[in-house]
Amino acid sequence: MLVAIETGSTIPMPVVMWDFKHCDPKRCSGTKLAKCRMLKTLKLTQRFRGIVASPEGKQAVSPADRSIVEAHGAGVVDCSWARLEEVPFAKIKGPTDRLLPYLVATNPVNYGKPWKLNCAEALAAIFYITGFPEHGEELLSKFKWGHAFYEVNAGLLNRYAKCKDSTEVVQVQNDYLASLEKKNDDDDDENASDDDEDGSSDDDDLLFQNNNRQTAFTAYDSDNDEDETEDEEEESEEEEESDVNEENAAHDPSKVIVDKLGNIHIVE
Repeated sequence: MLVAIETGSTIPMPVVMWDFKHCDPKRCSGTKLAKCRMLKTLKLTQRFRGIVASPEGKQAVSPADRSIVEAHGAGVVDCSWARLEEVPFAKIKGPTDRLLPYLVATNPVNYGKPWKLNCAEALAAIFYITGFPEHGEELLSKFKWGHAFYEVNAGLLNRYAKCKDSTEVVQVQNDYLASLEKKNDDDDDENASDDDEDGSSDDDDLLFQNNNRQTAFTAYDSDNDEDETEDEEEESEEEEESDVNEENAAHDPSKVIVDKLGNIHIVE
């Protein structure tokens, strides 16, 4: 049975989620979007033909998916990153499941963490990459932190949106990850050289190093960066520093896994 969608948004195509009740409703972006009538919550048995952000996907979302999104919409699975094994993905698995390429979360729970997008960010990413940025902006406008997602990821989102298909999206992602690794290696070498010159210890470095912040702000520069004012940059930095410091105190170090595309993922 196909799903009839009634929402209070101006987005013309269906926006849906499967909610497994893993999250605190007061902090869940999917729940808030549902309350705002920006999306429809589906039952486990309901079919959906749109693009779904899912770890079960076999290819990355790309501009090649535009026609599917335009006709059938976008969906997401609302569950905890720490409880993925509890989700019956087989029951909602479909040919339009997609992996999201490398992006950095800017929500208060996982600020600065690669890959750990919440529902609102994942849905917005689908719309940005498939050529409907106005719909992504409308979803994120419901959150005080929503503007930060595009500000941090604009360069990558714009490059993903210019790709032809999943293969090109993955190539852009992997090129970026390679450049990020090289930059981190160069920074480590430079820091080591500085330590040798001034005699400072490794323990001192740990007091100031913030890997999440470094990762979040080494994404490709946006083509529109020159138009931003210094006041906006200072305000953004203050908000981001506060969120990152809170998150670093609440989470353990991550580990690396490799998904079906061979891409690197960082998970709890």
